[in-house]
Amino acid sequence: MNWRGTGLGARGGGWYGATRVVAWAVPAFVLGACASAPPPPPRPVVPLDVTMAAILRLEDQRILRELAPQPPSVPAGGSRRAPVVLPPPPPDLTTFLRDSNAQIRRRAALAVGRVGLREGVAPLLAALADPEQEVRQMAAFALGLIGDVSAAEALRTALSDHTAVVRGRAAEALGLIGDRAAAPAIGELVAGIVKQGFVAQIEPDDVTYPMDPAVEAFRLGLYALVRLKAYDQMASAVLDSSGQPIVRWWPVAYALQRVEDPRALGALTALARGPGSMTMAFAARGLGVLKRPASTSALVPLIDARKVGPQTAVSAIRALGQIGEASASGPLMQLLQQPDLTPDLRLEAVVALGNMRPTAASDIFLNLLGDPWPSMRAAALQALAQADPQSFITVLSGLDPDRNWSVRAALATALTEIDPEIAMPRLQAMLTDPDQRVIPSVLGALAGLKAPAIEKVLIEELGKPDFVIRMAAATHLGTLKPAGAVPHLIAAHQRALADPTYVARAAALGALARYGTPDAIETVKSALADKDWAVRVRAAELLNGISPSSDYAASIRPAPLRLGPEVYRQPRLTAPTVSPHVFLETAKGTIEFELAVLDAPLTSENFMTLARRGFFNGLSVHRVVPNFVVQDGDPRGDSEGGPGYTIRDELNELPYLRGSVGMALDWRDTGGSQFFITHSPQPHLDARYTVFGHVIAGMEVVDRLQQWDVIERVRIWDGMQMTTREP
Repeated sequence: MNWRGTGLGARGGGWYGATRVVAWAVPAFVLGACASAPPPPPRPVVPLDVTMAAILRLEDQRILRELAPQPPSVPAGGSRRAPVVLPPPPPDLTTFLRDSNAQIRRRAALAVGRVGLREGVAPLLAALADPEQEVRQMAAFALGLIGDVSAAEALRTALSDHTAVVRGRAAEALGLIGDRAAAPAIGELVAGIVKQGFVAQIEPDDVTYPMDPAVEAFRLGLYALVRLKAYDQMASAVLDSSGQPIVRWWPVAYALQRVEDPRALGALTALARGPGSMTMAFAARGLGVLKRPASTSALVPLIDARKVGPQTAVSAIRALGQIGEASASGPLMQLLQQPDLTPDLRLEAVVALGNMRPTAASDIFLNLLGDPWPSMRAAALQALAQADPQSFITVLSGLDPDRNWSVRAALATALTEIDPEIAMPRLQAMLTDPDQRVIPSVLGALAGLKAPAIEKVLIEELGKPDFVIRMAAATHLGTLKPAGAVPHLIAAHQRALADPTYVARAAALGALARYGTPDAIETVKSALADKDWAVRVRAAELLNGISPSSDYAASIRPAPLRLGPEVYRQPRLTAPTVSPHVFLETAKGTIEFELAVLDAPLTSENFMTLARRGFFNGLSVHRVVPNFVVQDGDPRGDSEGGPGYTIRDELNELPYLRGSVGMALDWRDTGGSQFFITHSPQPHLDARYTVFGHVIAGMEVVDRLQQWDVIERVRIWDGMQMTTREP
């Protein structure tokens, strides 16, 4: 694979490796006509690394510029006095967009997009005419990040840029903005590249990046059509007159499954026959989304990984579960008899069978209740409750509490499948579970069943020490909206101000916004100044949802900085000379990935800092979704833990391919310590989640990881030495 981050590439020795100095923009001074008037005070030349540090800091603060300091007074007497040297003008991203150095202009464009303010649109539109292609493409990408419809017309014009990659980024931005009017022009862009012929020659499973600029424009244009749900334009570009695919490269199968249009059924069925495991897997997924019973016959032959590979088999099994056709239950039960079936495929088959609800599979589920893997026991409980509620009730009478908290949490969800009169007493008893991580699932089940006095239970749980329990209670109160809960939610928000994490405060705000009473809204407005930027972002989104004509984006800025000002000036952030490598050691082998320090410097720095503290040592892989991601970095193990702070997103142009390393989020700018590695390409994550690394060795280990496997140790190679914190 040709991965852009490897060895820093050309950019490491060019733009990011430069050491020359540049001047920040100096405002013009109008001189009087008098010959004795003093010359304007000079401004110092500012080094490139200082400028880059300023850009990084402004981006992290989510502001476009610093406030100007008070200028020094110029004494009377003109040239007879000592000259006054003015300080550099305050850093301003919009000014940097006009810098003489293209490197600065490009980096400033990305920063303006990440800041995300409407005020940044006009300067970026001007940058679409920049003489440098790299600046134009970044300006287009940044406009997509801001997502303001006022940029649509100029981006449509950029679809005719003389450089293919700029055309592609303009299409991507139009897709991110949601400009449906651009679909015909984007369709013409994609179709024109297909007609050139070389896209059809790409091997179905090729994940090389980057490819020829025209191929990259094809890929970006195709994904834009997905975001716009523009099936007609997509079909005109990649299907022939009979509806069959012209191109069998995996992005086409991805696009056809993601557009969710029934007219894609024929093309998806054809692509599911191969070649290419990724193409087949995406096509199988698309057949599941369309939920046509007739697709069962095309999917059943794909569930045997020995014939089609694990990626395709996982997607086919999952698709059969989505369709729920009874005729597929027999082949799935036969699949479960394979002695060499991998645990993940076995788990997927159990989940799919549960969705089909075949009583004949009850014995299989009963036998799996004693499986040594907690995830399998949890899936078997859920499947038994779905397929045979009576057997499930019988089992409950003699079932001891499982030794693993996650299975007990799954039991709470499974209880919603049976008679509520039987389920609710059991759920009430589970509220005293010794592991606090079980309680949120119990509350969710009780709220879903609308148990008697559930409002009282939820209000009581708002006072519990565990912040995730309080989060769950607030969320369900917001859904049920019982009378009299607003004062309790306001108190819960106040209590959560002392939490080390944002989740309980944000949940209380979400519930209060649903009530919409004056006192509830006042509490939401108070969160615009929360200590955590992530909560400010959430509060602004909630208030904008209540009053769409308002714009709270500016009122929450600047974002509070967690890092000292000296950190942003570190050469490893402003001009890195090496891409550090991370080694994740597990019982199943070592995974090595390279950090994308050019594209996500602060995210990479945060990961290395945590790793050197030993933060990840001993943590379990708490989430595994086969053919999607493995996820780690949560000290709680329930997807709600973190390091006690949040970091800003560093969205960049890197795509999610097989082996990409990304930062997990609840919503925008909620990253911290949870990260994931992708099993396969996931274009729907592009420009939405920060890519900060890529696996260069050990993907077979990633494929073998199961839920609850443990990261034993993390080592960091920074180009000079290996650092680690022993378990």
